[in-house]
Amino acid sequence: MTSREPKQDRSRATRQRLLESAVACLVAHGWTATTTTVVAEHAGVSRGAAQHHFPTREDLITEALEFMFDSRMAQIRAATDLPDGPGRTEAVVVRMVEYFTDPLFKAALQVWTAAAADESLRRRIMPLEAKFGRTVHHVTVDLLGIDDTDPVAHRLVQATLDLARGLGLANLLSDDSARRKQVVHQWAATLEATLGPGQEKSTAMK
Repeated sequence: MTSREPKQDRSRATRQRLLESAVACLVAHGWTATTTTVVAEHAGVSRGAAQHHFPTREDLITEALEFMFDSRMAQIRAATDLPDGPGRTEAVVVRMVEYFTDPLFKAALQVWTAAAADESLRRRIMPLEAKFGRTVHHVTVDLLGIDDTDPVAHRLVQATLDLARGLGLANLLSDDSARRKQVVHQWAATLEATLGPGQEKSTAMK
């Protein structure tokens, strides 16, 4: 058993390098140029080893997006630097906007765009997109500490994520950080005014 453990560890390490490299290559080169060969070279493994773990490019890329997404959400959930009380709402909005402006979002956008014109890829991506949407919503609700059964709170979280996604798109071609900071600050103030201090259940707009 001990003789197998190093081999299993190497296999896991190779797999993780391929997943991380797939995302990096999507960001740097786009969907069309991110082939299994390109990813394998970036990861420093042979094409045969890459295909052993992921028989097709679609297998590799979709699993890479899911793996990196799960890792990113785990990091956000585990964060201990969010303040309690005043300032928490804005800190949460900033955290979710950061998700939509990081390399993972840029990589996913490459795949989503390709899927819009490729029906087979679209069928494969739609469940993944649905999972991403549900998870990001739940994480945002948990961080804000609000009651998601309140329809107003639910819609405000959706609006927050739509805003964050739009800010992520605006940041693709140029640094939009200065304007983004102002927008985030204003939206956080709007959330607090509606939901009330401490993110308590809102009834004002019912």
